[in-house]
Amino acid sequence: MNFGIKLLIVGMTTLLLVSPVFGAEKVAKAQIKGLDEQVQEIKSDVLSIATELNQLEEKLLYPSNTEVAVFVALAAGEKFRLDAVDVELGGRQVAHHLYSYKELEALREGGVQRIYTGNIKTGQHEIKVTLVGKSSGGSDIRQVRSFSVNKDIGPKILELSLASEEIRLKDW
Repeated sequence: MNFGIKLLIVGMTTLLLVSPVFGAEKVAKAQIKGLDEQVQEIKSDVLSIATELNQLEEKLLYPSNTEVAVFVALAAGEKFRLDAVDVELGGRQVAHHLYSYKELEALREGGVQRIYTGNIKTGQHEIKVTLVGKSSGGSDIRQVRSFSVNKDIGPKILELSLASEEIRLKDW
């Protein structure tokens, strides 16, 4: 056989063998693209379900008729350094927080911190707040104040306004 014919036969054979590979590659890319879209849809569904579960969990853990939330704020113009706050509700400690420099700056600029969220029954409850810090002159500050809180049906929101001289409770 002629060299040209042999080359033509080898070339044709190669084309016949390679063309299914290229076709399979196109199919594989289409399948991967389809799978990627399915994965994205599933991911979106999972995130949606997770959000719903978080909302249901919050409703179960903190039903609105027993929920109480306690927030902390600094009184306007206060320059003392707040180091820590302890909160007792009904004789048991429910919150303790040590403040960083950034948290203290945020409170000085009017920020409010949620220090506790929980459940209590309706009726009278005692809340005890302990504040620890340093005055602008460098002396230690330690205040303890107790308040009586009446919990009705529905959520209860309390704000502790902290000052170097006094702790005030605001019932929202």
